[in-house]
Amino acid sequence: MHRILALLFSLFFFGAFAQEEEVHSIYFQFDKYNLKNEQADAVIKFVQKIDTSNVETIEIFGYCDDRGKDAYNFDLSTKRANTVKDKLVSKGIKSKIIITLEGKGKILIDDDLETNIPEARSKNRRVDVVVNYKAVIIEDLKIPGVYSTVPKNPVVGDRIYLDKLLFERGSSKLTYKAKKELERVAKLLYRYKNIEFEVQGHVCCTPTYHKEAIDRETRKRELSTNRALSVYTYLGFRKISKKRMTYKGYGNVQPLGKGPLLDRRVELVITKI
Repeated sequence: MHRILALLFSLFFFGAFAQEEEVHSIYFQFDKYNLKNEQADAVIKFVQKIDTSNVETIEIFGYCDDRGKDAYNFDLSTKRANTVKDKLVSKGIKSKIIITLEGKGKILIDDDLETNIPEARSKNRRVDVVVNYKAVIIEDLKIPGVYSTVPKNPVVGDRIYLDKLLFERGSSKLTYKAKKELERVAKLLYRYKNIEFEVQGHVCCTPTYHKEAIDRETRKRELSTNRALSVYTYLGFRKISKKRMTYKGYGNVQPLGKGPLLDRRVELVITKI
């Protein structure tokens, strides 16, 4: 009897040892670098919720909107970054783990593409705090229904992660090791010739108002789609019929609820057998 399987091949691109990151943004008023009470409270809540014992490093980047002279904006964005650093340190964050403190100046916007320029500018007047967590060993993760290979008797909802598919951060290009892993996946798919599936790309750790991450090669906000396309294209190169496959990028809208590490993935979702 035919049945639809949801057999997910979760392909993590940081390998058996992976480092998580989290981005927290603090927004400023026009031409200001001091924190208002509600902004300071948001920073405090952010510090309180993170496990500082598991933090590897912190990076702080300040930004301005597109108005004003470059020199002034670099100075203002640096002052904003320093304000946030001082608040973090005052709340118990050790200054030695803050490895980057940088004012980036203005963020340009495209007047032809932005439908709400005032809102876009308000989101660009900010400081991003990037928290890099210590490495996590994927083999130690215990998730019901997740396997390291295809089970002998797969059922609806089974998931298989392959931790040797590697992408560099912000990149959709397949590495040599990733291609070798996809060759192994292709051999498995040869054994299930009737299976049809969708290649799904995912990302994590973007600011809440962005559903997608930027691909550093194209400089466009299309990273999850491009990663899915890379896998789709390579499987086609390995003689998996494109009639069996589709691909789609889902950005950050389908988190697994197990932390950022598991959301940096590409999946093959089986839709028919």
